[in-house]
Amino acid sequence: MPSTGSGRGGERRAGIAGSAAARARLRRGTRPGTPQPSPGRRRAAAAPAGPAGPAEPEAPPARPAPTLAVPPAADPAADPAAPDAAAPAGLRSRPGRPFPGGPADTPYGLAAPPEGSLLDMLKVAIAILDTAGRVVLWSPAAEELLGWPSELLVGRRIEELIPDQEQVGRIRAAVQDTLRHGRWAGNAELRDREGVPVPVDARIALLVDGDGTPFLQVSLAEATAVRAIERDLAVRDALFEQSPLGIAILDTDLRYTAVNQTLAEMNGVALDDHVGRTTGETLPERTADEITAIQRQVLATGEPVIDVTLASPVTSRAGYRSISYSRMTDRSGRVLGISGTVMDVTERYRAVAKVEHARRRLSLLNEFGSRVGDLLDAAMIAQELANSVVPRLTDHSAVILLQAVAHGDDLPRHGHDRRTSLLQLGTASVQDGPEVEVMLRRGARITFAEDSACGRVLRTGVPELLSGADQLDDVTYPGDPKTQAAHDLGVHSMLVVPLRARGIVIGLLLVSRAGYREGFDRDDLAFTVELADRAGSSLDNARLYARERTAALTLQRTLLPQQVPQPTGVEVAYRYVPGSSGTEVGGDWFDVIPLPGDRTALVVGDVMGHGLRAAATMGRLRTAVRVLAALDLPPDVLLRHVHELADDLAQGPDEALLATCVYAVYDPGTSMLTVAKAGHIPPVLVVPREEADEPTRTGSPLPGGAGRILDLPSGAPLGVGGVPFESVELKIAEGSLLALCTDGLVESRDKDLDVGLGRLVTVLQEPYASIQAACEAVLDTMEQGREPDDVALLLARLGHGQAGTPTAGWTLPAEPTAVSRARRLVRGTLAEWGVEELTDTAELLVSELVTNAVRYASAPIGLRLTLGETLLVEISDPLPDPPRERHAAEADEGGRGLELVRRLALRWGARAEGIGKVVWFEQALPGRGAETP
Repeated sequence: MPSTGSGRGGERRAGIAGSAAARARLRRGTRPGTPQPSPGRRRAAAAPAGPAGPAEPEAPPARPAPTLAVPPAADPAADPAAPDAAAPAGLRSRPGRPFPGGPADTPYGLAAPPEGSLLDMLKVAIAILDTAGRVVLWSPAAEELLGWPSELLVGRRIEELIPDQEQVGRIRAAVQDTLRHGRWAGNAELRDREGVPVPVDARIALLVDGDGTPFLQVSLAEATAVRAIERDLAVRDALFEQSPLGIAILDTDLRYTAVNQTLAEMNGVALDDHVGRTTGETLPERTADEITAIQRQVLATGEPVIDVTLASPVTSRAGYRSISYSRMTDRSGRVLGISGTVMDVTERYRAVAKVEHARRRLSLLNEFGSRVGDLLDAAMIAQELANSVVPRLTDHSAVILLQAVAHGDDLPRHGHDRRTSLLQLGTASVQDGPEVEVMLRRGARITFAEDSACGRVLRTGVPELLSGADQLDDVTYPGDPKTQAAHDLGVHSMLVVPLRARGIVIGLLLVSRAGYREGFDRDDLAFTVELADRAGSSLDNARLYARERTAALTLQRTLLPQQVPQPTGVEVAYRYVPGSSGTEVGGDWFDVIPLPGDRTALVVGDVMGHGLRAAATMGRLRTAVRVLAALDLPPDVLLRHVHELADDLAQGPDEALLATCVYAVYDPGTSMLTVAKAGHIPPVLVVPREEADEPTRTGSPLPGGAGRILDLPSGAPLGVGGVPFESVELKIAEGSLLALCTDGLVESRDKDLDVGLGRLVTVLQEPYASIQAACEAVLDTMEQGREPDDVALLLARLGHGQAGTPTAGWTLPAEPTAVSRARRLVRGTLAEWGVEELTDTAELLVSELVTNAVRYASAPIGLRLTLGETLLVEISDPLPDPPRERHAAEADEGGRGLELVRRLALRWGARAEGIGKVVWFEQALPGRGAETP
């Protein structure tokens, strides 16, 4: 580069001055074509004026410093086609011509570049060097890349930025290579202002100004950014050209601008025939309309559409495609068009369809299992099975079962033949009509020929697929009306599938399709067999449950009272209702036990648990209560003894007895009711509103009255212990109604026990035609939502004994003279009643019992005679200890009194009463023999 008159320093100042305008424009972002003052003028304007006037400007260089070839400053009003003289001297340029299609008011017809373009991502730094390697021009991008401001670099050698000598040699070689060949390209490593090496991708080109002076244009870009863009372009090319997906690029008019070979092959249209055309001009009309609508939506809204499955538009390659579209914008947000990908998903679609088909089948199996999971009735299960397959699998269905399955009997051990009894218990159809009624009549008895389809499946257990008129005529027997009805309904395909349990065929499932519905295939047969096997297990469970429940009911009914007595002064009615079909039989029970002295024991109990074991435990418990009741024990004492037997009455060695019970004793002679309970629900007592003028007669109407729940000590359930049992005595009005029941009558899932007891009181307060009608009314008011448990109900109308029954009673002092007086009273009373035949025995036995009372008691002695079905004699004393019978030796003078009573009386016994006891015996009336009444 030629030097100026000022030498090297002047040359450097000339370079700095010559590039000042370019640097100013680059920093301010001034567009080419904007009028700018000359460098000399700008510096003169910026210099402050001193007292002697403006400062002397710096001497201009010998010639203008070389600058980039930029458009000349133009007047906005000037003609763009002005002559070349308007350009500064030394520049080989001409006025800019409008770019084809560009705006006329922009220099060269170019619009301002949008923000966020590719050049913003990959910034290219420009530097101009002379042939000696000195910096003539340093662009702002170079300043940003390396951190060196142009003021520090212009005029300096570029070698000063190179970190090592090896790189210096490479750069010098590059400069020489450029001077020889006109260009050079390669990688370099420059040092930024902080001394950190910066790898760059460099391009050097030889420039010559108008005077023929050579310069070097150096273009620098950060190597990592260049590599990233190159990698992205390579990925783009690989994806576009080698992708197995069809890829399309469309402009804002939705015309193809580029497609890859995969999409061209999928559409069956050549690559060149896509470009410039729309989808509607490329694909068949029906498919094109649907795709075009999606493209317009994506272009308008910018919302991408992902994985939309459509039918393939190419008839020769029928299948399905997945299309996805998204809108393309540049970095400034300008919409460029849309891009789309197309994938052949025929196999996936078919696989998904197959999976969906399997899912629906599995859903049907699960739904059927959930619907019959809690059913234990064969008829209900059969109907659920028939309903579950219509219409999802078939148009008509029938479930045919062996009669043994329907009734809970044992399965036959021999093979099936035409004599096998079959019942059609489940039917379903998509339509109604007389033909359907003939073919699918529920409860019909089914017969078949041994060589028919039903006969073969019953014998072998192998399912059959029937199609066509000839095979359908062979279902049961020739001439079967059901076959003709099937033809009339248009049945063309049928499956005959066995219902099996533990390897035994227990029935058949018949499903058929009619009309235009596709016939059954092997997959349908396999699925129906799976469904039938599940149904077979449920049906067999229902059969076993029915058999066990029948056995438990039989056992329970056998253990319950077969005949309930109607004791003197008490009218009894009862009801026992087994649990619903969804539960096993329980351990509820009741009993009515006649006691001496025309007294009656009323008992209701409930053993916890269900099934045969609970029923057996109930029988043992009832027997224990009856045995202890025969000892004439008070209610609380009886319950205590039963509790002490809990281990022996339990269902098994590892299970404790847990039962509740209420025990009541009514004495019509004294109208006293003694009640005790062990964890049971309390009894209900209804007292008539008015005393009856006449004694209560059996079968007479109930007048109604005021009801209340008896407040009794709760006691602990039998087998629990820890709480003592207590008896409560009540004076009962004539005609009162006592109700004892188990919790199954009054309990419900969503209400308290008090609600059920209150409802029971309300029902019993009403008048009824008889005590039996009252029982029915109570059962009719049971809530539907109650617990599905057994129900035991015992109603007793309490009276004061039979009218006209002779009774006599006395109180004797505890003195020896009481014995002779007792004999006189007995003799006279029996003579008055006309039964003198009983006098001798009665006097003897009374003498023995009164003598014992006088010997051991110290308070008055009671004597009472009652003439009813037998002669009842009762001797009471305040001593609580019961008498003990002894076997006297021959030499003993005493100890034979109770033995005489045992030998001569019809029955005898002792019971506690108050703080003392009562010893009683009975004598049969003349002409009645010694039979027990």
